[in-house]
Amino acid sequence: MRAAVLHAAKDLRVEEIDERPLADDEVRLRFAAGGICGSDLSYYFKGRVGDFDVRQPLVLGHEVSGEVAAVGPRVETLKPGDRVAVDPSRPCLTCDYCRMGRSNLCRNMRFFGSAAIYPHVQGAFSETFIARADQCVKVPDSMSMRVAACAEPLAVSVHACRRGGEIAGRKVLIAGAGPIGILSALVMRRMGAAEIAITDLVEAPLAIAREAGVDETICVGADPEKLTRYEADKGYFDIALEATGSPQALASLFKVVRPGGRVIQVGMMPPGTIPVPANMLMAREIDFVGAFRFHTEFKTAVDYLARGLIDVSPILSAQMPMSDADAAFAMAADRNRAIKVHLTF
Repeated sequence: MRAAVLHAAKDLRVEEIDERPLADDEVRLRFAAGGICGSDLSYYFKGRVGDFDVRQPLVLGHEVSGEVAAVGPRVETLKPGDRVAVDPSRPCLTCDYCRMGRSNLCRNMRFFGSAAIYPHVQGAFSETFIARADQCVKVPDSMSMRVAACAEPLAVSVHACRRGGEIAGRKVLIAGAGPIGILSALVMRRMGAAEIAITDLVEAPLAIAREAGVDETICVGADPEKLTRYEADKGYFDIALEATGSPQALASLFKVVRPGGRVIQVGMMPPGTIPVPANMLMAREIDFVGAFRFHTEFKTAVDYLARGLIDVSPILSAQMPMSDADAAFAMAADRNRAIKVHLTF
C-alpha cells in the first residue's frame, strides 16, 4: 500500500509500505480523508514537534476518517463497509490514569503519527491503516468524510474548553485563529459563552473566524493596541485560551484576564523555558491549566458533527490528493491561504 512517509524535515515521500496482520480486536480501514494538523506541519518543516525528534521514517497523519475493510475475529461492533471517524489515541486501558478516566494522560499511550516514543507510532496517511475497534466511531452516511476527519481537532477543542470550567455567560478570549482556535470558539459558543474574541497576527484567518460567528477579531500584527486596551482595570476576560504555541501570545493573555479568571494552555510551545508571570498569577489568583489531547470528548465531537450542533464548514479550505502532499503541506502552512487542508488517495 502507499503511504506518506517522512524521512527528515521537508523529505516526505509517498512510497510503498507493507500491511501487517490484524490482531483479534483490530480493524483494517480504507483511508477516506485526513487533515493536516499543526503537529504534522512541524514534523514536515522542522523534523520535530516540541521535544520529539523524528528518529526513523514516520508515516504522518492522525486526523482521519475511513471505511472498514476487514475486522478481527473478536470485533463485534463493526463490519466491513461501516464509515467511521477514527480516534488516533490508543491508550493502554490498564494504567492508573486510564482507570481514573483520564486516558489522554495514559502512561503507555500510542498516538497515531507520533515521534514521542521510539520506535515511533506510525500514522494513518496510508491507503489502509489499522486501529483498535474501540478507536472507531461510526458516522452517518450523510456525513462528509472530510467533516468526519474533523472530529479529532474538534475533540481537542471540546477538551480544552471543558478545562475552562464554567463557560456559560463568560467573556472568552482565544489566541490564534487556526483550526483549534476557531473550533474552540464554536465550542465555547455551544457551551454558552456570552462574548468571544479571537486574536491572530494576520487578517485572513480572522475573516474565517468572523464567518464562524466570533464576536470580535483582533489582528495583533496590525493593531496590537486593540488588545492592550483590555488590560485596563486588571483585565476584562473571564477565560483565555492559548492556541498558538507562541510564548509572546501566552504572555499577553495574563494581562487581559480578570482576577479569578483562567488561562488554558492548548498550544504546543517550543523547547526551552517559557516565562510565566508568577506574581501576577498569585496576586490575581488566575488559574493556569493545561489541556492535552482528549479522552471521552472524541465521541462528543462526533455527536456534535452528526447532529449538526457544530458546523466546521468555515475551516474546510481545500482537498488535495496524496500525490500532491508537498503542495498540500505548503498550502496548509500558509495562514493567508488555508485553515484546514485535507488529503485523499
